[in-house]
Amino acid sequence: MDPEAARAARESLDLAFHMSNILDTGLDRHTLSVLIALCDLGVNPEALAAVVKELRKEKPSLSSSLPEAPSFP
Repeated sequence: MDPEAARAARESLDLAFHMSNILDTGLDRHTLSVLIALCDLGVNPEALAAVVKELRKEKPSLSSSLPEAPSFP
């Protein structure tokens, strides 16, 4: 990717992340980047939003089913 295209992509992600924060979506920069890339590949944005909502519902049960991290003295 040429430097100008990289700069434009970074600025676009910065703007999208800023809007995401204003809207209090709770998405981190990396997750937002992945979601944008999926949209660029043609994935339906409404379907992605539904998946994100569903994963957030499942998150408490997922974290409770994970094994405890070892504790060190």
